[in-house]
Amino acid sequence: MATLTEETTWNFRMALSNLPTEKGKKAGVDGIFAIQAKFIEEPGYEPPQGIIQQIFEVASSSEEVVEVETTPEEDGVVDTSSLPTTTQMTIKSGRWTLSEDPNDRKDSLWIWGLFKEPLYPFLLLNFEIDRISLPGGEDDSIKPFQLYAQVNHKRGENGEVMLDLVSDINIREKESFKADPFGAANVLIDIDTSIGQLQLQAMP
Repeated sequence: MATLTEETTWNFRMALSNLPTEKGKKAGVDGIFAIQAKFIEEPGYEPPQGIIQQIFEVASSSEEVVEVETTPEEDGVVDTSSLPTTTQMTIKSGRWTLSEDPNDRKDSLWIWGLFKEPLYPFLLLNFEIDRISLPGGEDDSIKPFQLYAQVNHKRGENGEVMLDLVSDINIREKESFKADPFGAANVLIDIDTSIGQLQLQAMP
């Protein structure tokens, strides 16, 4: 049964386009990236939320495949120095949150006793990707970047988590805007730009 706990490993398959490179490649880089990760819930929060923990499969000397879990340091960033060099995409840090519509936050219906359990129709994903070296001797890399996705979420009668198989995914950048007409204060605003699609599937 699929869950948002460490009991379930999820496959993230992302078709991304026009990723910026360190040397400013004019057309950017298009690619399909696949990673495996678990949703680790942090107790004591409402709505439920936690970290995204990437799982790496490493071939051992006995030709068995061994899972390696990454655990963020105190600053929330994963130390990637000891990870396999063949890894194509690495999550530096990531968080997930169950949510109502983040663009239409009203009083929750479950607060008024209309439902026995909180109903959160969305799973919000926000994760930072480490620099990705380009193959073929180009001596260039895809810049570190941040991804954001809003995935439709519901529960089956037995409590099984059901997520949309395909969702839009955005690159998230912060832009500074003047908070007053005199320019004495600035605020940082998240700007999301569609960059591709995300497929999420629980692994058996």
